[in-house]
Amino acid sequence: MESQVRSVPRPLVRTNQWFIVVSVLFTWITKQEWILAIPLLAGLMGLFFGFNPVMRIAKLFLRNHPSQYIPEEWDQQQFNQTVSVICLAGGLISFLMNWTILGYVFTIMVAAAAFIAILGFCVGCFIRYQWKQYQYRRSLSKQ
Repeated sequence: MESQVRSVPRPLVRTNQWFIVVSVLFTWITKQEWILAIPLLAGLMGLFFGFNPVMRIAKLFLRNHPSQYIPEEWDQQQFNQTVSVICLAGGLISFLMNWTILGYVFTIMVAAAAFIAILGFCVGCFIRYQWKQYQYRRSLSKQ
């Protein structure tokens, strides 16, 4: 029996990344921290319900069937989304508490990671890979 790897078409992932970058930039420009709540809520919905409204809307604009695009691994995207939700929540809470420097630290991290991923290097993928390697080496040493 063959198990199929769950995936997400790359254009949907890219749309979500751009949405995060643009939301952070708008937050910085307008000084309206509530803007961070939009990608945060979309990310939380994706994590808890498997329904990211940003990706769902973007899916309407795909020209081809989703299977015809380069796939991104679902589990990896969930890991990346978890990291972005943590950073977005940290940024939003920090700005609301008037901890401006910490708010910028969190939002710079999430915007930079998303933008670097758009350019082709996935920071979250690298972190998850290193973590999996650590777990594997640790399991070998316990045998």
